[in-house]
Amino acid sequence: MKTVLILVGKTVNKHFVAGINDYTERIGHYMPFIIETIPELKNTKNLSEDQQKEMEGDLIMKQIQPSDTVVLLDEHGAEYRSIEYAKWLQKKQNTARRLVFVIGGPYGFAQKIYDRCNEKISLSKMTFSHQMVRLIFVEQLYRACTIIKGEPYHHE
Repeated sequence: MKTVLILVGKTVNKHFVAGINDYTERIGHYMPFIIETIPELKNTKNLSEDQQKEMEGDLIMKQIQPSDTVVLLDEHGAEYRSIEYAKWLQKKQNTARRLVFVIGGPYGFAQKIYDRCNEKISLSKMTFSHQMVRLIFVEQLYRACTIIKGEPYHHE
């Protein structure tokens, strides 16, 4: 199974970039994993939040293939403990050809993205910056990979 993380806008904090790159490399030892970054919209001052979400939605849809299993990182999604998430991921590895996670822009997702997704996952009931969510997500993906392999990274 190939796993893809689609992001809207590049990660700007150099410390987050370093952490994301570290975990991305680690995940690569367990599964094919890539991050696709959609450029941030330009000249948005005259656009409403809904217009921005629609434009970002169009760009996200271009990255999604018809057979993809699409999972949105969304505050209203299912919450998992790390062990539960690892079990969920293992099931997806057996059923999905390409698992695509999406982190939207600052205003969330257009309705067409919600309509296309297969599932939604929330990383926490707390709110994190979009920059921070990226690092937390790749760390949890790596953690799930080590749990699946029975490696000692996760302690419970």
